[in-house]
Amino acid sequence: MELARHGSGLEATTRAYLSQVHPVFMLPPLAASVFGALLAQRVDPALAAIHVLAIFAAVYTAHVKDGYVDFHQRGEDDDHPLTETGCRLGLVASTSVFVGCCALLWLFVGPVAVALTAPTWVIAYHHAPQLDTNPVTATTGYPLGIALAIVGGFYVQTATLTPVVVAFALVFLTLLSGVKVIDDSQDYDYDRSIRKRTVAVVLGPERATAVAYGLMLTALLAVVGFAAVRVFPPTAVLASVAFGVVALFARRSGPEIATMLLVRGSYVFLAILVAAVWFEPLARFL
Repeated sequence: MELARHGSGLEATTRAYLSQVHPVFMLPPLAASVFGALLAQRVDPALAAIHVLAIFAAVYTAHVKDGYVDFHQRGEDDDHPLTETGCRLGLVASTSVFVGCCALLWLFVGPVAVALTAPTWVIAYHHAPQLDTNPVTATTGYPLGIALAIVGGFYVQTATLTPVVVAFALVFLTLLSGVKVIDDSQDYDYDRSIRKRTVAVVLGPERATAVAYGLMLTALLAVVGFAAVRVFPPTAVLASVAFGVVALFARRSGPEIATMLLVRGSYVFLAILVAAVWFEPLARFL
């Protein structure tokens, strides 16, 4: 039973499965889970680790399924490291890990923790070929997964939800939806040729860019607004300023460079928000 398309044996198979770990796109959901836990102030490391592993399994499922569909079913990709059997086995393994994590969350936290976590796998598994053909779901799938990771990471620690964590989830959903529109614009010509309905294909590149930066601006202004009414710590505004600077440079670049800048800018955005929430360095002066 061949699992890897390029080579045989344990080493080739291991390389093939490791190739489905894409740090640039995996780190934000995992960091979002940790961020949700940090919002709780008091963190149980074991529960946080279970939730992070569940999110990792969900994102890994998305990458394997996406490659399986795009290469083996649609014939869109030029190459893929896993055979069809390898893809199916990878999906079984990642799903099993996810189910196991959900079982532990049900045992140690309760059914609501599972209800907030399970949709991340549903989104991941159905991204291709169902969700990625509609401009709304193709755009919001990944950001919604991150928003759920934040909410789930918080609930696992506290067994409750607060306006703060919901507000953070909405901010990231909006901001990252804008980034995703820019990311999809990289493939405008190809997506148009195969009639794939991304926002760029439906609206055209210029209008899609306007929508993308409008969503990002809305998210940044929401952070300022939430800080003004003390839902967020005052220093959270610095996250909007930092991302805003990155967005200004990205706006002058093509979709590929803009995506690279905006994804990395989102890391900075998240890092500053974590620092603002965890340390609240200005709280004693206000």
